[in-house]
Amino acid sequence: MCRPPEAKDEQRASKAAKFAAKQAKLQGQQQKNPQSELDKKPTPSVPTSSFVDDTPAGQKKKLYPFDHPSFQAYSPSAIESSWYSWWESSGFFKPQFTADGQVLPVGKFVVSLPPPNITGALHAGHALANTLQDILIRWHRMRGFSTLWTPGCDHAGIATQSVVEKMLWKRKKLTRHDLGRSEFVKTAWEWKEDYHKRINNSQKLMGGSMDWSREAFTMDENLTRATVEAFCRLHSDRYIYRSKRLVNWCVQLNTALSTLEVENLEITTKTKLSVPGYERKIEFGVLTHFKYKLSDSEETIEIATTRPETMLGDTGIAVHPDDKRYAHLVGKFAVHPFIPDRRLKIVADPYVDTEFGTGAVKLTPAHDFNDYKLGETHHLDFINILNDDGTLNDNAGPQFEGQKRFDARYAVVEELKKLGLFVKQEDHAMKIPRCERSKDVVEPLIKPQWWMRMTEMADAALQSVKHGDIAISPPTAGRSYERWMSGVQDWCLSRQLWWGHQIPAYRVHFEDNSKDAPGDERWVVARSQEEALAEAEEKYPGHKISLERDPDCLDTWFSSGLWPMAILGWPNTEHLDFSRLFPTSLLESGWDILFFWIARMIMLSLKLTGKVPFTEVYCHSLIRDSDGRKMSKSLGNVIDPLDIIHGIDLDSLHAKLLTGNLDEKEVSRAKQYQKTAFPQGIPECGADALRLTLASYTTGGGDINFDIKVMHAYRRFCNKIWQASKYILGQLPDGFTPNEESTPFDLSQKWILHRLNTAVQNINNALTAREFSKSTQIIYQFFYDELCDVFIENSKAILSVGTPEERLSMANTLYTCLDGALRMMHPFMPFITEELWQRLPRKATEKEIPSIMLAPYPQNNTAQDFPEDAEQYGLVLESARAARSLIAEYGIHEGSNVYIRSSTDQIHAVIEQQRLSIKALSGKGVARLEALGPSDLDPPKCCAIFVVSSDLTALLDVSDKVTDQAAEIQKLEQKVKKAQGTVVKQEELIGRTGFDQASDVTRAAELKKLDDARTAVQNFEKTIEQFAKMQL
Repeated sequence: MCRPPEAKDEQRASKAAKFAAKQAKLQGQQQKNPQSELDKKPTPSVPTSSFVDDTPAGQKKKLYPFDHPSFQAYSPSAIESSWYSWWESSGFFKPQFTADGQVLPVGKFVVSLPPPNITGALHAGHALANTLQDILIRWHRMRGFSTLWTPGCDHAGIATQSVVEKMLWKRKKLTRHDLGRSEFVKTAWEWKEDYHKRINNSQKLMGGSMDWSREAFTMDENLTRATVEAFCRLHSDRYIYRSKRLVNWCVQLNTALSTLEVENLEITTKTKLSVPGYERKIEFGVLTHFKYKLSDSEETIEIATTRPETMLGDTGIAVHPDDKRYAHLVGKFAVHPFIPDRRLKIVADPYVDTEFGTGAVKLTPAHDFNDYKLGETHHLDFINILNDDGTLNDNAGPQFEGQKRFDARYAVVEELKKLGLFVKQEDHAMKIPRCERSKDVVEPLIKPQWWMRMTEMADAALQSVKHGDIAISPPTAGRSYERWMSGVQDWCLSRQLWWGHQIPAYRVHFEDNSKDAPGDERWVVARSQEEALAEAEEKYPGHKISLERDPDCLDTWFSSGLWPMAILGWPNTEHLDFSRLFPTSLLESGWDILFFWIARMIMLSLKLTGKVPFTEVYCHSLIRDSDGRKMSKSLGNVIDPLDIIHGIDLDSLHAKLLTGNLDEKEVSRAKQYQKTAFPQGIPECGADALRLTLASYTTGGGDINFDIKVMHAYRRFCNKIWQASKYILGQLPDGFTPNEESTPFDLSQKWILHRLNTAVQNINNALTAREFSKSTQIIYQFFYDELCDVFIENSKAILSVGTPEERLSMANTLYTCLDGALRMMHPFMPFITEELWQRLPRKATEKEIPSIMLAPYPQNNTAQDFPEDAEQYGLVLESARAARSLIAEYGIHEGSNVYIRSSTDQIHAVIEQQRLSIKALSGKGVARLEALGPSDLDPPKCCAIFVVSSDLTALLDVSDKVTDQAAEIQKLEQKVKKAQGTVVKQEELIGRTGFDQASDVTRAAELKKLDDARTAVQNFEKTIEQFAKMQL
């Protein structure tokens, strides 16, 4: 017997009702976000899968059935195995060109990976950068661009030499001087080879689709050639010069530093700090007052200093020209108390601050940057009192010679007291310059070094941004760039290191001693020793010449500054990569190296190639731990991405601390943090969850507080993707071949296709705007909120009882949504999307596409655009949401009677047609749901009201629940006040300065809170009106 259509609809509605509770939870609340699930405890940290993949390396992965123990649920180790080696061996990471070798018609997209230092394992900051770059690389590759992502590592001169020296001392109690330069460099190369492999392995496990055939290292043959060429050209063009001037000297590392490698520690009062090389802590933040005697009288002049040891290098005293206290002393001399034959000239200079100290300033031109300028102005002597190792030399006088600089600080004060010249000491706020790498206190020291003139180059680099040749985002980074470039100083290129690019400069010696010129004036710069000798003989004819190469190395940032052009073949401008792919498209990096590296790349490229090195700069935020602290090995909060991918127990985390160079105190502190942050270790999350989490953090705003619990929530999202895909694949009929275009037959199918098309448009727009966090929200909303929690649940009834035509149409729609979603998600989650896409049937036109990474990325499809139908189905969902909200508010979970009232015939027709679907979506407790039109009778008077819109209202009969209308009205009035308070609070928050600069996700969440509160006020007030009528 055939059932009438109404009976068939009732059966569908009954089946759909089984899933309504799940939908109700979603639709009645704010859209889900993984962070809302943080109250769930992470699973144990030990990986749950013991899967062994028998796919031969480099071959396409063998697909295991879903009933295999490792594939029944989402298992990162099983799903992420084998795919990468197949991608790489298949050449999918290489750029594609036209048949005649030109860039594809769509264009090129080229990214040079910021080369990680070879000083150790990668950390979460590297994982963030790699994730963002790979998202854009895969997105462009799927859109048909000639796409190249070049990998490589940086030799990191100071950093690597420092860690290798620490390693040598820790393991063998040897210094680099014990080994000698040649043997030490050999040891550093061995270190490089070990950590280089680890770094590359980490990047592959994270899914980075880099072209490894083009991998570079800043000290490989090509990069070395480029570095030498750049130095020689810039020297020839008089941008590089040699000068004896003040540098920032790190005693611990025994090398000069650039200003950017010096960090200033601000203190407000007397503070004792640990300084490398000293057992006791050294006192800072103290202003010492003492007196100098004048040479021709018993009169004295009092000065004040925070560095009393530097008085041993004093050669003058400065006062302000308008300071009447000292006017009679200008032009006279003071006598040094410890070096009797040294006289200190008293000079007048407007630089002096009369409010600082006594208004008289000691001048140490050889050990202070400000004093250096005053020394030049007033023609004072420049007397260096420091050896390179921080001990005092003979210029400090026999009484102090050989003492360490901070031991001399105390000794000088004691001797001043003995001579009756000490006045007092007082607390004083100050900035202490410290080496970023060693934390040693930096000393200004006069050294002959190689420098690069920067003003002209910086101006050109600044103009390239102002004229739009390079776009820098977010805007805060652009403003920082402009500020830094506007005040640039000449760059000290020399580093007193053994590991790095040795400077291609040669000191010329005359073996016949026929000319006694200062050594610093006899230098030649050349690409080789043979070229240097020929140049020297031409420059100094008639002399027997020998050459001595400068032992110093170049600042690491000099060779790194050539990175984007050198990895593409420069200085060979005929190289195919350089001619086709330079300039590169994007430089993605942390804002903290915007001037260290990014600005220098722009300056060097403009000068050496006449082109910008890239057309876009995107600066990501810095990652901090869950407490907001900067990540540091000594704090134990540096997270290895591999520990997130594979999972690691707490004991193993502790053990890893012992493999580095941390001292015992640092190890103890780091262990304590790990116990607090990871009491159960780190659960296995996989690379896809890691990548999606990092992208979700990237809002373009402030720094990121990294929390492993958020990571694990995204792992659960991966499981949702896995289970939903299993369901859809299980519903496809045998021999299913998807249609080229899905043909929907009902409103829900048109709605989901429209939502897919909307998501596609939104995610392409978001990625174009580099809105990574917004992109992840689009993915999550479509797949979880719309596909899984609405459409898949609706599909189950149709797939169960629908006609063959209806079931096939539903299967095609499900396929279209899954295929589109997997492609949309692939740049973010490459492994799970490849694993699932390989299991999908292919459209006839796409059977030859070997990998999802080469499949076209979804684009706007007008055939799937159903705005009117989607709007109608939206009424269905909103009506169901309103009904569920009322049911939850009044606790009527069984036998509830719901009315959906429309004020227009058009809306009423939609509600009536979809009445059974609304009933099913409203929950199993709904006994009766009626659709009321403009001309229908009013529902019962004792109804609670939810205003969906001005044309649509949901009502719930609460006559059995509410017996005392007056008491209920009082309750509702209290709820109105509470909701109105929320409205005021949210309006104040949204009206605050800076709200418009918050992330899209934050703004949307706060605006939704405001909208929800306003809706609540309206609903409560309408219900009060209804109950008041009942009283009458």
